[in-house]
Amino acid sequence: MSGRDQAEMYPLARKALERLLKSADKHEAGVATRRPALTGSALASYHALRSLKDKEAFEAVMAYGQSEGAIKIQRPRYDPQGLIERVELVDVDKLAALLGEVPHAVRVEMAKQTLSAHLAAHPVLADVLSSWEKLKKVRGTAPDDAAGWASACDVIAYCLEQVALGDMETPVRDASARFFKDSKRIESLVPRLDVLLAGNVEDDARSDAEVLQELGLYREQQPARLAGNIVVRRERGAFPLDRPYTALPPSTVLGLGGAPNQVLTIENQTTFNVWARQHCDSDVLCLYTGGMPSPAWRAMYLRLLSELPISTPVLHWGDVDEGGFRIAAFLSRCAAEAGHVLLPWKMRPADVPEPFRREASARTVDRMVRFAGDAGWDQIAQELAEAKFVAEQEG
Repeated sequence: MSGRDQAEMYPLARKALERLLKSADKHEAGVATRRPALTGSALASYHALRSLKDKEAFEAVMAYGQSEGAIKIQRPRYDPQGLIERVELVDVDKLAALLGEVPHAVRVEMAKQTLSAHLAAHPVLADVLSSWEKLKKVRGTAPDDAAGWASACDVIAYCLEQVALGDMETPVRDASARFFKDSKRIESLVPRLDVLLAGNVEDDARSDAEVLQELGLYREQQPARLAGNIVVRRERGAFPLDRPYTALPPSTVLGLGGAPNQVLTIENQTTFNVWARQHCDSDVLCLYTGGMPSPAWRAMYLRLLSELPISTPVLHWGDVDEGGFRIAAFLSRCAAEAGHVLLPWKMRPADVPEPFRREASARTVDRMVRFAGDAGWDQIAQELAEAKFVAEQEG
């Protein structure tokens, strides 16, 4: 049947065969156990046809499908010329070809080939492919969108290269125009970038700004927020931080004019604002990370920590969830680079009031435990494994 024949296929028959192909895809994916077939309600519209011409048109398509080895039609035993009462699948590939489509299993295999070169750098792609195999979309995408995921992998590699070259902050549309010759392409890939960076298909979606800042990209540049009765060296002098906090471009924060008693990072802005109002006159330097810190923020953090005695406590306060401990693991590596050990602040399961606890899946708990271990917080990792819940910092 040619492309023109496919386009002119009797609509009711085409709809029925498309339904059969969908059932075949579900059966191949293991999400349906019943063998693909059209019976009863699936053929009700055909049975209800009043026009002999329409019935013959429907049956002609089915007869052609049978002659091509795609399907098998059954009529009543007592009436071989009666209406079709069952259509069984014989060959999914031939049925798809009849409809001018590609079977789901083949689309998944093509997606695997497209993404194979990126699996080593982004193991989460194996989970993306597994979800697609089960006919589950990931951030609204299906196997046909694999090329977009490959592009997202390329964006991450490009951004890491730029940061390594010292380009810590870049307008996202400038980067997109340079890399894709399309100023809006990177922004269209944000949901994919979010999954690749988080390494988890089950995580809640983050804001576009938070995802982009992790890569050193921005739509609108975000300042670093610092609080405490601390003197900070800047390009034009050394000044004490304002009450309740001061917001500055990270690159302009050159160092400290005095040694704080301790350094505390806070993941969420609401919690940071509350802390700053209450403790802005203390000798604790408090920094808002803005979720996962940007490369420019990280460079600022390293400059500040590198000037402090090793004995200065360096702490972090974030969400008791997967994202919170992923950020903690990242900050722990930064602190270690500056010769410090990152300590937890109010991040033990016991610190979370019961009304704010939400049950976590086994997969989420496993990842929390791993990230807590990566942060060097082995005792908390053990407590998380036993507690099996998540909680937001604001609780």
